[in-house]
Amino acid sequence: MKFLDLAKVYIRSGGGGAGCISFRREKYIEYGGPDGGDGGGGGSVWAEVVDGLNTLIDFRYQQHFFAKSGQHGMGKQRTGKDGDDIILRVPVGTEILDEDQETIIADLTEVGQRFLLAKGGNGGFGNLHFKSATNQAPRRANPGQEGIERTIWLRLKLIADAGLLGMPNAGKSTFLATTSNARPKVADYPFTTLVPNLGVVGVDDVEFVVADIPGLIEGASEGRGLGDLFLGHVERCNVLLHLVDGTSGDPAKDYSVIIGELEAYGGDLADRPRVTVLNKIDTLDEEERVFIKEELEATVGAPVMLMSGVTGEGVTDVLRALRSHIEAGRLRHRIEQAGDAEDEPWKP
Repeated sequence: MKFLDLAKVYIRSGGGGAGCISFRREKYIEYGGPDGGDGGGGGSVWAEVVDGLNTLIDFRYQQHFFAKSGQHGMGKQRTGKDGDDIILRVPVGTEILDEDQETIIADLTEVGQRFLLAKGGNGGFGNLHFKSATNQAPRRANPGQEGIERTIWLRLKLIADAGLLGMPNAGKSTFLATTSNARPKVADYPFTTLVPNLGVVGVDDVEFVVADIPGLIEGASEGRGLGDLFLGHVERCNVLLHLVDGTSGDPAKDYSVIIGELEAYGGDLADRPRVTVLNKIDTLDEEERVFIKEELEATVGAPVMLMSGVTGEGVTDVLRALRSHIEAGRLRHRIEQAGDAEDEPWKP
Protein backbone atom coordinates (compact mmCIF):
# COMPACT_ATOMS: atom_id res chain seq x y z
CA MET A 1 0.00 0.00 0.00
CA LYS A 2 1.38 3.41 -0.97
CA PHE A 3 1.88 6.01 1.73
CA LEU A 4 0.11 9.37 1.45
CA ASP A 5 -0.14 11.82 4.32
CA LEU A 6 -1.76 14.87 2.67
CA ALA A 7 -4.89 14.96 0.54
CA LYS A 8 -7.21 17.67 -0.79
CA VAL A 9 -10.91 16.82 -0.66
CA TYR A 10 -14.03 18.53 -1.98
CA ILE A 11 -17.20 17.95 0.00
CA ARG A 12 -20.82 19.03 -0.24
CA SER A 13 -23.72 18.23 2.05
CA GLY A 14 -27.14 17.51 0.62
CA GLY A 15 -29.76 20.21 0.24
CA GLY A 16 -33.10 19.92 2.00
CA GLY A 17 -36.17 18.89 0.02
CA ALA A 18 -38.80 21.51 -0.81
CA GLY A 19 -42.13 21.60 1.03
CA CYS A 20 -45.23 20.60 -0.87
CA ILE A 21 -48.29 22.66 -1.74
CA SER A 22 -51.22 20.26 -1.76
CA PHE A 23 -54.90 20.11 -0.73
CA ARG A 24 -57.18 17.23 0.20
CA ARG A 25 -59.21 16.09 -2.75
CA GLU A 26 -61.73 13.57 -1.54
CA LYS A 27 -65.30 12.88 -2.58
CA TYR A 28 -67.91 14.66 -0.49
CA ILE A 29 -65.25 16.81 1.20
CA GLU A 30 -65.61 20.22 -0.41
CA TYR A 31 -63.06 22.10 1.66
CA GLY A 32 -60.38 19.52 2.44
CA GLY A 33 -57.75 22.02 3.47
CA PRO A 34 -53.97 21.89 2.99
CA ASP A 35 -52.09 18.61 3.37
CA GLY A 36 -48.66 19.35 1.87
CA GLY A 37 -45.84 17.57 3.68
CA ASP A 38 -42.41 18.89 4.62
CA GLY A 39 -39.26 18.19 2.64
CA GLY A 40 -36.66 15.74 3.94
CA GLY A 41 -33.34 16.87 5.39
CA GLY A 42 -30.18 16.69 3.30
CA GLY A 43 -27.42 14.23 4.07
CA SER A 44 -24.39 15.39 6.07
CA VAL A 45 -20.70 14.77 5.49
CA TRP A 46 -18.79 13.17 8.39
CA ALA A 47 -15.20 12.17 9.07
CA GLU A 48 -14.76 8.99 11.11
CA VAL A 49 -11.61 7.35 12.44
CA VAL A 50 -11.39 3.65 11.62
CA ASP A 51 -8.91 0.99 12.65
CA GLY A 52 -6.52 -0.63 10.21
CA LEU A 53 -5.62 2.45 8.12
CA ASN A 54 -2.24 4.19 8.12
CA THR A 55 -2.39 6.18 4.89
CA LEU A 56 -4.65 8.61 3.03
CA ILE A 57 -4.02 6.94 -0.33
CA ASP A 58 -7.75 6.31 -0.92
CA PHE A 59 -8.31 10.07 -1.21
CA ARG A 60 -5.92 10.29 -4.16
CA TYR A 61 -8.35 8.29 -6.29
CA GLN A 62 -11.56 9.82 -4.96
CA GLN A 63 -11.54 13.49 -4.02
CA HIS A 64 -15.19 14.52 -4.36
CA PHE A 65 -17.75 13.51 -1.74
CA PHE A 66 -21.34 14.72 -2.23
CA ALA A 67 -24.13 13.72 0.15
CA LYS A 68 -27.65 13.06 -1.14
CA SER A 69 -30.31 15.76 -1.04
CA GLY A 70 -33.57 15.30 0.83
CA GLN A 71 -36.71 14.25 -0.99
CA HIS A 72 -39.44 16.83 -1.61
CA GLY A 73 -42.56 16.77 0.52
CA MET A 74 -45.70 15.16 -0.87
CA GLY A 75 -49.44 15.37 -0.49
CA LYS A 76 -51.39 13.59 2.22
CA GLN A 77 -49.02 15.09 4.79
CA ARG A 78 -46.14 12.89 3.66
CA THR A 79 -42.66 14.09 4.64
CA GLY A 80 -39.86 13.53 2.15
CA LYS A 81 -37.11 11.01 2.87
CA ASP A 82 -33.87 12.33 4.38
CA GLY A 83 -30.75 12.20 2.21
CA ASP A 84 -28.07 9.64 3.05
CA ASP A 85 -24.94 10.80 4.88
CA ILE A 86 -21.43 10.47 3.45
CA ILE A 87 -18.64 9.22 5.75
CA LEU A 88 -14.95 9.88 5.08
CA ARG A 89 -13.05 7.03 6.73
CA VAL A 90 -9.64 8.25 7.92
CA PRO A 91 -6.75 6.75 9.95
CA VAL A 92 -5.92 7.60 13.55
CA GLY A 93 -3.94 10.85 13.78
CA THR A 94 -5.67 12.68 10.92
CA GLU A 95 -5.90 16.45 11.11
CA ILE A 96 -8.64 18.22 9.15
CA LEU A 97 -7.53 21.61 7.83
CA ASP A 98 -9.42 24.44 6.19
CA GLU A 99 -8.71 25.40 2.59
CA ASP A 100 -5.82 27.64 3.69
CA GLN A 101 -3.97 24.51 4.98
CA GLU A 102 -3.30 26.33 8.27
CA THR A 103 -6.56 26.50 10.22
CA ILE A 104 -7.10 23.22 12.07
CA ILE A 105 -10.77 22.24 12.06
CA ALA A 106 -10.40 18.94 13.92
CA ASP A 107 -7.71 16.59 15.21
CA LEU A 108 -8.87 12.98 15.23
CA THR A 109 -6.73 10.83 17.51
CA GLU A 110 -8.96 7.93 18.62
CA VAL A 111 -10.64 5.06 16.80
CA GLY A 112 -14.37 5.68 16.50
CA GLN A 113 -14.09 9.46 16.79
CA ARG A 114 -16.45 11.33 14.44
CA PHE A 115 -16.58 14.93 13.29
CA LEU A 116 -19.28 16.75 11.33
CA LEU A 117 -17.68 18.41 8.31
CA ALA A 118 -20.78 19.75 6.57
CA LYS A 119 -24.36 19.59 7.91
CA GLY A 120 -27.15 18.75 5.51
CA GLY A 121 -29.74 21.42 4.73
CA ASN A 122 -33.10 21.45 6.53
CA GLY A 123 -36.19 20.43 4.60
CA GLY A 124 -38.72 23.10 3.70
CA PHE A 125 -42.16 23.37 5.31
CA GLY A 126 -45.20 22.25 3.33
CA ASN A 127 -48.31 24.42 3.12
CA LEU A 128 -49.92 22.48 5.96
CA HIS A 129 -47.42 24.18 8.27
CA PHE A 130 -48.77 27.64 7.33
CA LYS A 131 -52.43 26.97 8.00
CA SER A 132 -53.92 29.42 10.47
CA ALA A 133 -57.30 30.74 11.62
CA THR A 134 -57.09 33.58 9.12
CA ASN A 135 -55.57 31.58 6.28
CA GLN A 136 -57.32 28.26 5.91
CA ALA A 137 -55.92 27.46 2.46
CA PRO A 138 -52.32 28.71 2.27
CA ARG A 139 -50.62 28.39 -1.09
CA ARG A 140 -47.19 28.77 0.36
CA ALA A 141 -44.34 26.35 1.02
CA ASN A 142 -40.64 26.74 1.84
CA PRO A 143 -37.82 25.60 -0.42
CA GLY A 144 -35.28 23.33 1.21
CA GLN A 145 -32.13 24.80 2.71
CA GLU A 146 -29.10 24.51 0.44
CA GLY A 147 -26.22 22.23 1.36
CA ILE A 148 -22.74 23.39 2.37
CA GLU A 149 -19.91 23.12 -0.13
CA ARG A 150 -16.30 23.44 0.98
CA THR A 151 -12.74 22.34 0.31
CA ILE A 152 -10.71 20.75 3.09
CA TRP A 153 -7.29 19.15 3.52
CA LEU A 154 -6.61 15.91 5.33
CA ARG A 155 -3.16 15.66 6.94
CA LEU A 156 -1.97 12.49 8.63
CA LYS A 157 0.41 12.63 11.57
CA LEU A 158 1.36 9.16 12.70
CA ILE A 159 0.83 8.46 16.37
CA ALA A 160 3.97 6.96 17.88
CA ASP A 161 5.55 6.99 21.33
CA ALA A 162 9.09 7.70 20.10
CA GLY A 163 10.41 9.30 16.91
CA LEU A 164 13.76 8.69 15.21
CA LEU A 165 15.83 11.66 14.07
CA GLY A 166 19.15 11.92 12.33
CA MET A 167 21.02 12.72 9.15
CA PRO A 168 20.55 10.42 6.13
CA ASN A 169 22.32 7.10 6.65
CA ALA A 170 22.62 7.60 10.42
CA GLY A 171 21.33 4.08 11.07
CA LYS A 172 17.69 4.82 11.93
CA SER A 173 16.22 2.10 9.73
CA THR A 174 18.78 -0.42 10.98
CA PHE A 175 17.81 0.38 14.56
CA LEU A 176 14.10 -0.09 13.77
CA ALA A 177 14.74 -3.36 11.93
CA THR A 178 16.90 -4.65 14.81
CA THR A 179 14.48 -3.82 17.60
CA SER A 180 11.10 -4.53 15.98
CA ASN A 181 9.34 -6.64 13.37
CA ALA A 182 9.29 -3.71 10.95
CA ARG A 183 11.27 -4.26 7.77
CA PRO A 184 12.32 -0.87 6.41
CA LYS A 185 14.72 -0.67 3.48
CA VAL A 186 18.34 -0.65 4.71
CA ALA A 187 21.29 0.26 2.46
CA ASP A 188 24.56 2.15 2.57
CA TYR A 189 23.41 5.32 0.81
CA PRO A 190 21.36 8.39 1.80
CA PHE A 191 17.57 8.51 1.64
CA THR A 192 16.91 4.78 1.66
CA THR A 193 13.87 5.69 3.77
CA LEU A 194 11.38 7.47 1.53
CA VAL A 195 8.27 7.15 3.69
CA PRO A 196 7.74 6.94 7.48
CA ASN A 197 7.92 3.48 9.05
CA LEU A 198 6.35 2.32 12.29
CA GLY A 199 7.68 -0.48 14.47
CA VAL A 200 6.52 -1.95 17.79
CA VAL A 201 9.52 -2.19 20.11
CA GLY A 202 9.65 -4.08 23.40
CA VAL A 203 11.94 -3.93 26.41
CA ASP A 204 11.41 -5.40 29.91
CA ASP A 205 7.94 -6.69 28.88
CA VAL A 206 6.80 -3.19 27.89
CA GLU A 207 5.95 -2.33 24.27
CA PHE A 208 5.86 1.04 22.55
CA VAL A 209 5.69 2.37 18.98
CA VAL A 210 8.68 3.97 17.23
CA ALA A 211 8.43 6.06 14.05
CA ASP A 212 11.29 6.32 11.56
CA ILE A 213 11.19 9.26 9.12
CA PRO A 214 13.49 10.12 6.20
CA GLY A 215 16.80 11.68 7.25
CA LEU A 216 17.12 15.43 7.59
CA ILE A 217 19.66 17.61 5.82
CA GLU A 218 20.55 21.24 6.25
CA GLY A 219 17.72 23.36 4.88
CA ALA A 220 15.09 20.64 5.40
CA SER A 221 12.71 23.08 7.10
CA GLU A 222 12.77 25.16 3.90
CA GLY A 223 11.97 22.20 1.67
CA ARG A 224 15.35 20.60 0.94
CA GLY A 225 15.57 16.83 1.01
CA LEU A 226 12.68 14.69 2.23
CA GLY A 227 12.59 15.17 5.99
CA ASP A 228 10.57 18.39 5.99
CA LEU A 229 7.65 16.48 4.47
CA PHE A 230 7.53 14.10 7.42
CA LEU A 231 8.60 16.08 10.51
CA GLY A 232 4.92 16.34 11.43
CA HIS A 233 4.90 12.59 12.08
CA VAL A 234 7.12 12.99 15.15
CA GLU A 235 5.21 15.97 16.58
CA ARG A 236 3.02 13.70 18.70
CA CYS A 237 5.88 11.62 20.15
CA ASN A 238 6.69 11.69 23.87
CA VAL A 239 10.42 11.45 23.17
CA LEU A 240 12.79 11.81 20.20
CA LEU A 241 15.69 9.44 19.62
CA HIS A 242 18.48 11.39 17.92
CA LEU A 243 20.98 9.06 16.25
CA VAL A 244 24.35 10.56 15.34
CA ASP A 245 26.60 8.71 12.91
CA GLY A 246 29.95 8.07 14.60
CA THR A 247 31.62 7.56 11.19
CA SER A 248 30.46 10.81 9.57
CA GLY A 249 33.67 12.76 10.21
CA ASP A 250 32.01 15.56 12.20
CA PRO A 251 29.29 14.16 14.49
CA ALA A 252 29.02 17.40 16.48
CA LYS A 253 28.16 19.35 13.33
CA ASP A 254 25.63 16.72 12.29
CA TYR A 255 23.94 17.07 15.67
CA SER A 256 23.79 20.86 15.39
CA VAL A 257 22.28 20.67 11.89
CA ILE A 258 19.40 18.50 13.09
CA ILE A 259 18.68 20.71 16.11
CA GLY A 260 18.75 23.78 13.87
CA GLU A 261 16.16 22.20 11.58
CA LEU A 262 13.90 21.32 14.53
CA GLU A 263 14.03 24.91 15.73
CA ALA A 264 13.35 26.24 12.22
CA TYR A 265 10.40 23.87 11.82
CA GLY A 266 8.62 25.62 14.69
CA GLY A 267 6.23 24.49 17.36
CA ASP A 268 7.61 22.74 20.44
CA LEU A 269 9.47 20.06 18.48
CA ALA A 270 12.90 21.38 19.46
CA ASP A 271 11.88 21.36 23.15
CA ARG A 272 10.62 17.76 23.11
CA PRO A 273 12.56 15.34 25.40
CA ARG A 274 15.44 13.78 23.45
CA VAL A 275 17.79 10.85 23.88
CA THR A 276 21.02 11.48 21.98
CA VAL A 277 22.93 8.39 20.85
CA LEU A 278 26.30 7.99 19.12
CA ASN A 279 25.61 5.18 16.67
CA LYS A 280 27.83 2.78 14.69
CA ILE A 281 30.35 2.40 17.50
CA ASP A 282 31.23 -1.06 16.18
CA THR A 283 33.40 0.75 13.61
CA LEU A 284 35.29 2.76 16.26
CA ASP A 285 38.09 1.69 18.58
CA GLU A 286 38.02 2.53 22.28
CA GLU A 287 40.03 5.73 21.93
CA GLU A 288 37.82 7.05 19.13
CA ARG A 289 34.69 6.26 21.12
CA VAL A 290 35.86 8.26 24.13
CA PHE A 291 37.06 11.23 22.05
CA ILE A 292 33.93 11.54 19.88
CA LYS A 293 31.60 10.99 22.85
CA GLU A 294 33.25 13.79 24.85
CA GLU A 295 33.21 16.11 21.87
CA LEU A 296 29.53 15.41 21.22
CA GLU A 297 28.56 15.81 24.88
CA ALA A 298 30.20 19.23 24.90
CA THR A 299 27.92 20.24 22.00
CA VAL A 300 24.78 18.59 23.38
CA GLY A 301 25.25 19.76 26.95
CA ALA A 302 23.91 16.44 28.22
CA PRO A 303 25.02 12.79 28.43
CA VAL A 304 25.33 10.88 25.15
CA MET A 305 24.70 7.13 24.93
CA LEU A 306 26.70 4.69 22.80
CA MET A 307 25.09 2.13 20.52
CA SER A 308 25.59 -0.13 17.53
CA GLY A 309 22.42 -1.05 15.68
CA VAL A 310 24.29 -3.75 13.77
CA THR A 311 25.83 -5.68 16.69
CA GLY A 312 23.16 -4.73 19.25
CA GLU A 313 25.68 -3.19 21.68
CA GLY A 314 23.98 -0.63 23.91
CA VAL A 315 20.57 -1.11 22.26
CA THR A 316 18.82 -2.34 25.41
CA ASP A 317 20.06 0.64 27.43
CA VAL A 318 18.75 3.00 24.74
CA LEU A 319 15.35 1.29 24.75
CA ARG A 320 15.15 1.58 28.54
CA ALA A 321 15.94 5.30 28.33
CA LEU A 322 13.16 5.73 25.75
CA ARG A 323 10.76 3.74 27.90
CA SER A 324 11.45 6.01 30.89
CA HIS A 325 10.62 9.16 28.90
CA ILE A 326 7.52 7.55 27.35
CA GLU A 327 6.09 6.51 30.71
CA ALA A 328 6.73 10.01 32.07
CA GLY A 329 4.95 11.51 29.05
CA ARG A 330 1.97 9.22 29.48
CA LEU A 331 1.75 10.16 33.16
CA ARG A 332 1.77 13.86 32.28
CA HIS A 333 -0.99 13.25 29.74
CA ARG A 334 -3.16 11.48 32.33
CA ILE A 335 -2.64 14.29 34.83
CA GLU A 336 -3.56 16.90 32.20
CA GLN A 337 -6.70 14.96 31.28
CA ALA A 338 -7.69 14.71 34.93
CA GLY A 339 -7.15 18.44 35.33
CA ASP A 340 -9.33 19.19 32.30
CA ALA A 341 -12.07 16.96 33.70
CA GLU A 342 -12.01 18.85 37.02
CA ASP A 343 -12.30 22.19 35.22
CA GLU A 344 -15.48 21.14 33.42
CA PRO A 345 -18.72 22.43 35.05
CA TRP A 346 -20.66 19.85 37.03
CA LYS A 347 -23.88 18.69 35.38
CA PRO A 348 -26.60 16.88 37.35
